[in-house]
Amino acid sequence: MEVIEGRELQVPDAVYAYQLDGKGGVTPIDYEDKVTCDEPCWLHLDYAHSASAEWLTTTPLLPDAVREALSGESSRPRVSRVGDGTMITLRSINFNTNSRPDQLVTIRVYMTDKLIVSTRHRKVYSIDQVVNDLQNGSGPTNSGNWLVEISDALTDHASEFIEDLHDKIIDLEDALLEQQIPERGQLALIRKQLIVLRRYMAPQRDVFSRLASDRLPWMNDDDRRRMQDIADRLGRGLDDLDGSIARTAILSDEITTVMADAMNRRTYTMSLLAMVFLPTTFLTGLFGVNLGGIPGNTAPFGFGSFCLMLLALVLGVGWWLKRRRWL
Repeated sequence: MEVIEGRELQVPDAVYAYQLDGKGGVTPIDYEDKVTCDEPCWLHLDYAHSASAEWLTTTPLLPDAVREALSGESSRPRVSRVGDGTMITLRSINFNTNSRPDQLVTIRVYMTDKLIVSTRHRKVYSIDQVVNDLQNGSGPTNSGNWLVEISDALTDHASEFIEDLHDKIIDLEDALLEQQIPERGQLALIRKQLIVLRRYMAPQRDVFSRLASDRLPWMNDDDRRRMQDIADRLGRGLDDLDGSIARTAILSDEITTVMADAMNRRTYTMSLLAMVFLPTTFLTGLFGVNLGGIPGNTAPFGFGSFCLMLLALVLGVGWWLKRRRWL
């Protein structure tokens, strides 16, 4: 298809519907526009909206093979060539309210030299960042440049989250050096977030590497070079993730050791206390049988003398334990 008519891109509930002007800015898609490869159009849709879902299933601009993928059927990062276009699935850190960052948001993109169709359900802040640049006139100028800018923003957010997790692990390590045990579930949550990121960012790095190596017609050499830089940067983040996962395993072992030592110290202390009072317990039990013939039962100072004897016995046992270096 040489030219796309503007009326074919009219989606009432589209999140964004722009035509790149080739100078870093955008213009709204007009009904009478003629879309060429020099000025590609970008539709950003929420596939849960009724009009967007209907457009995705009925428009002749999309191959049948990508309709379900754009409607939320695929989630792992991947890239595949479909006819003249490319289908790309990427993951973004979740910055939405009442959501954890590791509950990653999926963005799905079908691209040609003339058309960019991206879909999501939850808000993707990396997309909004690129939109702000476009509205300020400093955004991407073509399809390849658009993909590079999106990938760069996604990687920036992933790197920031990885660095945040790294700082949390350092705080836990410093606290553990001072014998402070983290709250229950805190370390488990960090490990879960690290593992989830590792699972999805590794194939995303591979997607960026493939985009940098494939000779896609709408990406020039500069875009490929920048995409490879992004893949390398994400690869370094993955190395940090692997190191952080190993550090959390060491932290878990150290926490177990600290808790076991604390329990052993308490058990040892209780055992020593029981040993200190064992002779006195024997004597008080013996003198408490209330039978005749107990020494001192008629003496006016018998009870006081007995208590002083017990105190001396406790001190003597304590001195003996100290001498044996048990205390």
